[in-house]
Amino acid sequence: MLLRAYQTGKNIIRSIAASLLIGVIVGAIDAVFGRGLLAISDFRTEHFTYLIPFLPIAGLLIVWMYHHFSEISTKGMTLVLEMGQGKRKEIPMLLAPLVLVGTWITHLFGGSAGREGVAVQIGAVVSSQIEQRFHLCGDKKKMLITGMAAGFGGLFQTPLAAAFFAIEVITAGKMEYGALLNSMVAAYTASYTSHFLGLAKFAVPIQSALNMSQPCVLGPVIIFGVIFGLTGRFFAVLLKYAKEKMSRFFRNPYVRIGLVSIPLAIILTLLYQGRYSGLGTNLIAAAFEGQTIFAYDCLLKILLTILTLSIGFQGGEVTPLFSIGASLGVIVGKVFGLPPEVCAALGYAAVFGSATNTLIAPVLIGLEVFGTDNAVVLVLVCTVAYLVNGNRSIYTAQQLEW
Repeated sequence: MLLRAYQTGKNIIRSIAASLLIGVIVGAIDAVFGRGLLAISDFRTEHFTYLIPFLPIAGLLIVWMYHHFSEISTKGMTLVLEMGQGKRKEIPMLLAPLVLVGTWITHLFGGSAGREGVAVQIGAVVSSQIEQRFHLCGDKKKMLITGMAAGFGGLFQTPLAAAFFAIEVITAGKMEYGALLNSMVAAYTASYTSHFLGLAKFAVPIQSALNMSQPCVLGPVIIFGVIFGLTGRFFAVLLKYAKEKMSRFFRNPYVRIGLVSIPLAIILTLLYQGRYSGLGTNLIAAAFEGQTIFAYDCLLKILLTILTLSIGFQGGEVTPLFSIGASLGVIVGKVFGLPPEVCAALGYAAVFGSATNTLIAPVLIGLEVFGTDNAVVLVLVCTVAYLVNGNRSIYTAQQLEW
């Protein structure tokens, strides 16, 4: 019995040590990636007119990189989820540099895309390689989830949300609690590391609070959940549909990205000179700083992000989802006469949760970014949005437990 207890304690210490190591490495990479992406975004905004015409060429370069170095890496998050489900034994190491460089190129030349997919994939690659080479944990799935949490936590510096996102996203309806401790250790370590290396955290403490005891508040809050849930569902369904149609209609990936990115570049230029390019952080800032938000901002950001990703450009979906939710929240808040910044915060979290088919992670990210004054409202809105979503997800490889 003593020997078994000793062995168990030894395994726990080894897995925690592995989580710390993963957190430091992934946090450092996240800092480089995140700060580089912000610098690229600023440069693109300043020189948008000169860069956007080269979007088709940038797309061709991205396709060439993937097909020349690691064609299977074009599957991106699907590879990560399949490994977590036991359908795949390993993830190609080249996935990390390819998705990092591909995302930088996408953002430099004006594509509408996110960044979280990059961080999660990098974290998964790093953790898988460490476990494969050093066998510190002995559980590939646990280390994969740990790396995913580190990637998300290091980039957004929301470690609680990152840990729960990693344990609930692989299989909808099933929480991988066995990996929670390692995920939290890695996520917090990555968050502290990236912050120490100069990557700033986005946070907006919301001072206004909705009083749920008032009848004029409860009804609109439930309606918000339905609207945000349908928006996330619409994004997930349309993204899957667009990817299938694009790959079927343009079987050659060079033709697909080279041809379709020409009208994409024109549209992005005509619509307010790149307002819908990049991450969408400009829309997020506008939502929380009282700047102009148009009623059609969320729809245009949805359509242009889906078009960008469906033809082969790289990046994630989550930050655009944040911007879609925040801008939509401002509009519905004004319609119901409720504080726009509170409604923007609710949309920020709930649309993300609906589109990723997760529940705990969006609640936690809302609390970590906006504070706890609207915690009850946040839980209610995210729950309704999750139920309305109906198990749709931007991650098509996500499994369903039921």
